[in-house]
Order: sequence, then C-alpha cells, then structure tokens
Amino acid sequence: HVQVMESGGGSVQPGGSLRLSCAASGAIPVLQIMGWSRQAPGKARELVAVIFTTGTGRTIYGDPVKGRFTISRDSASNTAYLQMNNLKPEDTAVYYCTIGRYVGDYWGQGTQVTVSS
Repeated sequence: HVQVMESGGGSVQPGGSLRLSCAASGAIPVLQIMGWSRQAPGKARELVAVIFTTGTGRTIYGDPVKGRFTISRDSASNTAYLQMNNLKPEDTAVYYCTIGRYVGDYWGQGTQVTVSS
C-alpha cells in the first residue's frame, strides 16, 4: 500500500513564498521520480516540477514556474519539497504530489495554494 502525503499549502499574498512537502511511504515498487502537478478551477492539470531520484537528480520545471520554484528531495526519508517564491495569483491551484515510475503513477490527495491580496 503506497501513501503519498502533501502538506504546506495555504494562503499567501502576491510576492510571498510557501514550501510544500510530499512524504512517500509504503511498499513503493519503483521510485524513479517525485514531483508536483497543479490544477486550477476550470483548467487541466499541469506539470509543475519533477526530480529524478537516480543518477544526477535531474529536475524539470514547467515554463510558468521556472526561476521561481525549486524542487528538492531528501532521499533518506523519501520526502520531496517544493519551494515556491514570488508567488502570483495565477499560481492559485490544488497542488498534487506524484511519485513512482513516471508522473501520475501514484498521486497524493492534493493541497490548496491560494495567492491573493
């Protein structure tokens, strides 16, 4: 049974920062990636960031968050972090953690991030 637990969402003013955490546990068959996607009301889910757990730990970012968000990982605890700086109202969404062999292999329940003045 695989568990994916997000935490750290909340409300912040434009220009502010938040850090999301994602803890993976249980009998994970293959842990090749950890990452985040988000979904705003009325919009499709979009990739935010991914980090590979093998090799050089390569990272991939969606264009809207490049230069503002940073993904990192603690391999000892199977926890991923998403540091979000200079937040904008368009970053408002439910953020979902994903882990496994590929994006979408396993999902968390999501955590709400709201950016508003």
